[in-house]
Amino acid sequence: MTADAAIADTHCPYCALQCAMRLTPQRDGARVDAREFPTNRGGLCKKGWTAAELLTRGDRLTAPLRRNGDRFEEIGWGEALDEVAGTLRALRRTHGADAVGVFGGGGLTNEKAYQLGKFARVALGTSRIDYNGRFCMSSAAAAGNRAFGIDRGLPFPVADLDEAHTVLLLGSNVAATMPPFIRHLSRARERGGLIVVDPRRSETARLTDEGGGIHLQPAPGTDLVLILGLIHIVIAEGLADEGYIPQRTVGFDALRVSANAWWPERVQQMTGVPVPLLRSVARRLAENGGTYILTGRGVEQHVDGTDTATAAINLALLLGLPGTPGNGYGTLTGQGNGQGGREHGQKCDQLPGYRKITDPAARAHVARVWGVPADSLPGPGVPALELLDLLGDEVHALLVHGSNVVVSAPDADSVAQRLGRLQLLVVCDFFLSETAQLADVVLPVTQWGEEEGTMTSLEGRVLRRRRALAAPAGARSELWIMSELARRLDAPGTWSTDPAEVFDELALASEGGPADYSGLSHELLDTGLTAHWPFPRGSRGTPRLFEERFAHDDGRARLVVVHPRRERSEPSGAADLTLITGRLLEHYQSGAQTRRVPELLAARPELTAQLHPATAVRLGVSDGDPIELRNTRGSVRARAEVTTGIRHDTVFLPFHYPGDARANLLTEGVTDPISAMPEFKRTRVSVHAASDTPVVETAVSR
Repeated sequence: MTADAAIADTHCPYCALQCAMRLTPQRDGARVDAREFPTNRGGLCKKGWTAAELLTRGDRLTAPLRRNGDRFEEIGWGEALDEVAGTLRALRRTHGADAVGVFGGGGLTNEKAYQLGKFARVALGTSRIDYNGRFCMSSAAAAGNRAFGIDRGLPFPVADLDEAHTVLLLGSNVAATMPPFIRHLSRARERGGLIVVDPRRSETARLTDEGGGIHLQPAPGTDLVLILGLIHIVIAEGLADEGYIPQRTVGFDALRVSANAWWPERVQQMTGVPVPLLRSVARRLAENGGTYILTGRGVEQHVDGTDTATAAINLALLLGLPGTPGNGYGTLTGQGNGQGGREHGQKCDQLPGYRKITDPAARAHVARVWGVPADSLPGPGVPALELLDLLGDEVHALLVHGSNVVVSAPDADSVAQRLGRLQLLVVCDFFLSETAQLADVVLPVTQWGEEEGTMTSLEGRVLRRRRALAAPAGARSELWIMSELARRLDAPGTWSTDPAEVFDELALASEGGPADYSGLSHELLDTGLTAHWPFPRGSRGTPRLFEERFAHDDGRARLVVVHPRRERSEPSGAADLTLITGRLLEHYQSGAQTRRVPELLAARPELTAQLHPATAVRLGVSDGDPIELRNTRGSVRARAEVTTGIRHDTVFLPFHYPGDARANLLTEGVTDPISAMPEFKRTRVSVHAASDTPVVETAVSR
């Protein structure tokens, strides 16, 4: 243990549950121990237990890299930053400020997310900034803002679920994506009240076995119809909360009329879910109290994802759940800082504190904190997929932080081609990710165990990330990189490299906004304070939203009428299936980190595609056989995993793998018109037996 190393109580670098852990430096790295905490209760998943292995990988980036033909060469920091700044200056001079784009990530600390938004708008003067949370939380965020006037994933502490009688999980496989979370579902399972909606017999769906609850298996892309059917039953059978609705909502009359169209028999025909099950679920949700409705990406990553999340909120409001003790609605944020990342300036239309960039008062407030004229700030930009579509045309340079778009974005081959048309691609990363491999300049940055900062968990709790180890000599904090680039670009204002100072500035910038952090500081968080935002100066925070009012001016929630945007299409041939994508327990996001952990890679070394046995027979495929999935955008090879745990009209691919095994080679770049969320969960493909074994590129040490 060196002088720069210290035992640190911190949080896992992966999902938004942000499990508490202790890092103990050792001669060959660090040891991970789980800590007791309300969210994980002393538990960790496989990814958490092995997270420290990433801190000592042999392929860690330790010096800036510059492209030289098909190779990279190491260069010094001064040379790298001078070159980047010089090119940015030239492009802005020739093409204007919006010629430079910034693509952020939901894994960045609050401090880095805040500074990145400031850097884009002040140092670069560009409106072209968005982040990978657009692929994750944007539909749920849009629905929450529309209905409640505010967006916080869970408007109550996770521990409130412990006493639930009934939990409806829509499109979320928490048993695989955040395993410690399932401890909070134990009481509902004991009461037979866990209801899981998923086309697959997922790990979470299997928790309903042996009396644990009910699994509904709708056809992919029909979740909205399913929820509309439940709303119809709740209204028709007199199950709605007649006291709550007139007191706390507006829009019921229009919703009631629209619900008439979704009688159970019609819903059964469209979703495949039997009428008796629909009625049983609706009645279960309305009885006993202690009911929670939770949505996940499975129902949100669609062209009607915002409307689907809105329908789930409508159902919750009809039942009188939001803001009622022992009940509630929430959405399960995926990325580690997906909540904080969207609150403080990475989204194209937002300023810190979840302020709208079009609001003159918001612009004036933030500009004062930044020390710049309000009219110098750019207006709203474009969402992530539109930003990627502009590469090589209107956008000539892109700075990428905390994202691996070559794997994670839809229509991934087209994205890679557009990246290749840029005059400058700069990627900040700690490994040579698939996106970094295409860069002109790669800047090595610090990892989670080497930095200080804060994260905001899925329950809106602000948490401290603490440093346990010194970073490699050549790695730098992104705060330092932005400070150095800002100086070279003659940017106004201050650009601290101290995370505590940056947080203090963030707190000032957020003051008075929906996501108000003004009462917080690193010093205060270090006392162990429980800190759920909004946390205005002088307050004790807000563990539970909506107890007295919603965030609209009149204090009432909005019941919003929604309809499906397109009908379910029937297969055109025997090999025609609907592809849905998702995660595995062993891997995370693009896999750029977890594929480098030997234990995790050994457990899931190659891409597999789940098929129903009847489908496999029809295609002439056996378990373990190589298969190929094709459509007009590309083809992907995988190994067949034949299982009764999936619908016969559906095929499932995890999206963690690189190269020709990228599931997103097949997904289409169509988006929800409200949230700009791409549709990852409903892609038409044809599936065929392949003549050779699939080849999957895996990460290896240098």
